[in-house]
Amino acid sequence: MRHRDYYNNRDYSHFRGKEHHPRVSIGLFFIVLGVALLIATNDLLRLGPVSNYFTWETAMIFIGVLLVLNLRFTGGLLLIAGGIWFLQEHLFIITPEIFKTLYWPSVIVIIGLSLIVSSLFKRKTKIDN
Repeated sequence: MRHRDYYNNRDYSHFRGKEHHPRVSIGLFFIVLGVALLIATNDLLRLGPVSNYFTWETAMIFIGVLLVLNLRFTGGLLLIAGGIWFLQEHLFIITPEIFKTLYWPSVIVIIGLSLIVSSLFKRKTKIDN
């Protein structure tokens, strides 16, 4: 069997239930973008002008949210966690000492929970197929 035939004849049905339809993914993109614009134009995070909201840190968070909504929990949570970590000095939610003490242990616990939840999703889609 040639290499190309091997991949053409493979059964990818176990991936069908895991991802959204492309239109759903595009719809989720626009919803998240709209929410990001609402947050930026109303300065809900107190970062200042709208241009302060569109940085590489917020792009990490934006992409992370999209990944989580597309059921890619671990990678999405890592991007969100990294973006928040780099924005910590601009966010005045809690004191920097408490933030640095609790943040990464909390992120590790959340990633562990996401692995459990994603395995439940995979198990459910296998049962449904």
